Amino acid sequence: MAAAGSFWLSGCTPMLSKKAEPAGGMTYKARVDMRINGFRRTYRVHVPPGYRAEHPLPLVVVIHGAFDTAKNMEIVSGFSELADRENFIVVYPNGMGIFGLIQHWNAGHCCGKAAADGVDDVAFLETVIKDVSSRLSVDPERIYMTGFSNGGMLTHRFAAEKGHLLAAAAPLAASAGGAPDANTPEWSPPVPQTLIPLLVMHGTEDRHVPFAGGASENRKTERRYWPVAKTTAFWVKHNRAVQKPSINYLHDQRVKVTTWKGSPKGADVVLYAIDGWGHQWPGRHFTALLDPEDPLRNFDAAEIIWHFFKTRQR
Repeated sequence: MAAAGSFWLSGCTPMLSKKAEPAGGMTYKARVDMRINGFRRTYRVHVPPGYRAEHPLPLVVVIHGAFDTAKNMEIVSGFSELADRENFIVVYPNGMGIFGLIQHWNAGHCCGKAAADGVDDVAFLETVIKDVSSRLSVDPERIYMTGFSNGGMLTHRFAAEKGHLLAAAAPLAASAGGAPDANTPEWSPPVPQTLIPLLVMHGTEDRHVPFAGGASENRKTERRYWPVAKTTAFWVKHNRAVQKPSINYLHDQRVKVTTWKGSPKGADVVLYAIDGWGHQWPGRHFTALLDPEDPLRNFDAAEIIWHFFKTRQR
């Protein structure tokens, strides 16, 4: 469902027309004409200083986790600063919540009221991509998606259901499938219709979405998640990647990188397993605070993800 949207900066910046070229190096808010419980859905979009309407740019969709917001995801992920250096557009959609807070996504098996109400967040993300592309000059062959936790789960779902819109995807700290309780059948993504390069990143000490799968150690609920191994196996199979991976270690062996290369008719799947890392976005917002001697100091997920994305086209 395509939607009519409007851009405005925080404050009284006027709406931009489709023909107006926005000021670069700035983040705008936006609404689309798609309503849930009477509220119009919203997102933020960052336009880099190098933006020119005559030169289409890549678009990266960055999806926040549960209980979070697009605004905070922009701060924590560092993608807007990276976009200014690398010259791409970033969009940060907002999930469904209360007064713009406590927001969740319906990723199929998780989470919150969005999943309980069956909110069609796949359609919302598709609407956001269409809306941004109607107002900014976006290269349709270079649209990417990444998300954290519940947002990463939605990234898995979107890649399976609408992968033809993406050139690559990168879910972080997220399970592709699971079940909300013992009495509900396990949910798994539908069979992907498109081969899509995929990067997975997960901390081995994640106690919310455990690396080994199963229940959250922190939330004490009956919800169950797939192990990371099952999530990656799902994509290796459907991407027709080679079954025998290569393994490399980075950051004084704190990061194990497992790569299943795409076969002649397949697509790569890459897993970054971060030893000792918990349920936080693994970027400089947090890693810059580590001890100078820590091998993970200044580890930057956004840089790694963008390096994976930027050479790939749909």
